[in-house]
Amino acid sequence: MSYKLRKQLLIVAGTISTAIGILGIFVPILPTTPFLLLAAACYIRSSERFYRWLINNRLFGTYIRNHIEGRGMPLRTKIFTIFLLWIAIGISVCIGTQNLVVRIVLVLVAIGVTLHIIYIRARKQG
Repeated sequence: MSYKLRKQLLIVAGTISTAIGILGIFVPILPTTPFLLLAAACYIRSSERFYRWLINNRLFGTYIRNHIEGRGMPLRTKIFTIFLLWIAIGISVCIGTQNLVVRIVLVLVAIGVTLHIIYIRARKQG
């Protein structure tokens, strides 16, 4: 595979990952962090410009940098994120579906995401 083709494929993969990650901000069962980190990994190998844009983005750049640098997540953000997660999952389970299997999967996903967030190192706000 040529260098130019590889670079273009990584940019496409990074862009798709960014879009899915952004969508994950609004869809509770879709993870945000893994897709944004995948986008950063694709961009750092293909386009310095796209990588800088991603990590300096005012909406999620700090979030990505903190995660990459191992600085953790503010406790207030962790609590708010878990609260929003359970509100959205609760609404989905109560009025979004009548299928028992889907309800169980949603609750299991919420438990998994909650545990993941809990295990992210907490840091002081600021």
